[in-house]
Amino acid sequence: MKKYRFLPAILIAPLAALFASCGGEAPAATGSKPDSAVVVQTIALSKGRLTSSMTLPGQLLPFQSVDLYAKVNSFVKEMYVDVGSEVHKGELLATLDAPELRAAMDESASLLHTQEANFRASRATYDRLYATSKIPGTVSPNELELANAKMNSDSANLAAARSRYQESTDLQSYLQIRAPFDGVISSRNIYPGAYAGPAGKGSFIPLMTLQQQRRLRLVIAVPEAATAYFREKDTVHFTVQTLPGRTFTANITRMAGSLDMQLRTEQLQMDVSNDHAVLLPGMFAQVSLDLTNSDEQFIVPLTAVTANSKQIFVIRVTGGKTEWVTVQKGRESGGKVEVFGDLKAGDQLVANATDELKSGTTVRTN
Repeated sequence: MKKYRFLPAILIAPLAALFASCGGEAPAATGSKPDSAVVVQTIALSKGRLTSSMTLPGQLLPFQSVDLYAKVNSFVKEMYVDVGSEVHKGELLATLDAPELRAAMDESASLLHTQEANFRASRATYDRLYATSKIPGTVSPNELELANAKMNSDSANLAAARSRYQESTDLQSYLQIRAPFDGVISSRNIYPGAYAGPAGKGSFIPLMTLQQQRRLRLVIAVPEAATAYFREKDTVHFTVQTLPGRTFTANITRMAGSLDMQLRTEQLQMDVSNDHAVLLPGMFAQVSLDLTNSDEQFIVPLTAVTANSKQIFVIRVTGGKTEWVTVQKGRESGGKVEVFGDLKAGDQLVANATDELKSGTTVRTN
């Protein structure tokens, strides 16, 4: 008969705990490896149009502005307008006096009358000789030719006298200063009795300045980097400091089409209606412009673009592996950015890119 020995109960409990701590359950493990792939969130790359805005300083200028000078050396005789006067095209603004021109005109008129008389006499002489020469032997051919030559000479002298008289008449019209277009006299620099002369010939300041103020030009200079985003008829909004709370609208009417070689900017002009004279020429404006690309570009969230000391890149996921793709950034707006690089529509990009996620890393998307 076999005898069995039993361990004391006091030893059984510690041994059971030892088995548990030493992995007593290990024999039941299947031996499979845990999933080591990094979980990332991706977005599908697509094209679109990004709209951003920019504010630039501008200046309001009169649509037309001209400094009026005397065309000949003279003195101011009468002034019919003053600063602030509204005038119409062709309206008489001032009259000038030049005694030398009057004397020259009188002389040219006298010469014209003399030449007209000489020509009438020589023509009459030739006509009589010509009529008489029809009778053979009455007038020698040489006498007839001399009479014809005298008539032609007097005709040429008459034409010259007429030209000289016309010149004197034109110079006389220079003594009247008339408005070249509808506008407002914005400055006046002379008074009756003052000397007036052509610009640069003794007259360094204009007689007056005429501006067209019912229509203004809004002029801005756009930086080179932004010139591709504007087209004619685009709408802009602007404000002026003297009228807080009011916003004005205008359309791009003219574009320079070239850059200023020093400032590297392109000039844009907008026509602004100013029928109520609310805006004044010379005012500075703050102009708001919307920049929208004409062609669709790849647009991604800012978080999808990262950089290190060598490059700016996005992380593309292909076949469960990551790939760094170098890109160039365009405009940013509303948490999004344009990117340019070796990309195509539909690429899966990591939504929250970081340079810690190395190229070639195995990832799993959720």
